[in-house]
Amino acid sequence: MEAVNLESKLSLIRDHWNPRVVGELNGQYVKLVKFMGEFVWHHHEREDELFLVLQGRLRMGFRDREVTVGPGEFIIVPRGVEHLPTADEEVHVLLFEPASTLNTGNVRNERTRDRLERL
Repeated sequence: MEAVNLESKLSLIRDHWNPRVVGELNGQYVKLVKFMGEFVWHHHEREDELFLVLQGRLRMGFRDREVTVGPGEFIIVPRGVEHLPTADEEVHVLLFEPASTLNTGNVRNERTRDRLERL
């Protein structure tokens, strides 16, 4: 049991859209990731996701609207809801979601990460 320094862990991440596991509890992962640009429209059949913005501004697109999430704010995307994360500038995000959550949800492409690195 040790404290996790988010800044220190984020300094190890040099790429985008590639989440890293920094903690695990009750079948849930705590992940850190950096976003830049547009991701992919997708949804998760069985998992809700929490996106906590640590730095920058995240635009979370939904089919009927867009929500901007700033530093110190979070958004929960319920299971089954199609969404499109977008970052006009680099955004640092903490994700909290079930360990079973595939980053691209129902879509498989070059950004899909079946195995996540632990920091």
